Amino acid sequence: MSSTSKESSSSPPHRRLSCTDHFNALWFCYSPVHQMQQYYRSGFLDNCYQKWSDLVDCLSLKTKSPDQVQEILDAREKSKRHIWTFRTPEEASAHWKKKFGHLKA
Repeated sequence: MSSTSKESSSSPPHRRLSCTDHFNALWFCYSPVHQMQQYYRSGFLDNCYQKWSDLVDCLSLKTKSPDQVQEILDAREKSKRHIWTFRTPEEASAHWKKKFGHLKA
């Protein structure tokens, strides 16, 4: 076994950064299908600003070293808010009564 494979197995794996998905999302954003879907759902056409921001952000990450990219992606992952709000049983009970206390069985 070569020394490079030993070194790579001990270090954490780097995520491969690809901007293809961001480019595809931007491309689809300008399609008539997406625009009409957005207009039907919300009454407004999508300006695709967020898709542009995501693509530019991805391309700017491509200019950084792999270690910097890994740090940035890890920091973003940690700063993301969790989808669920965890409550103690007492908090859950109080919240339930506040939300649904008016419904009597």
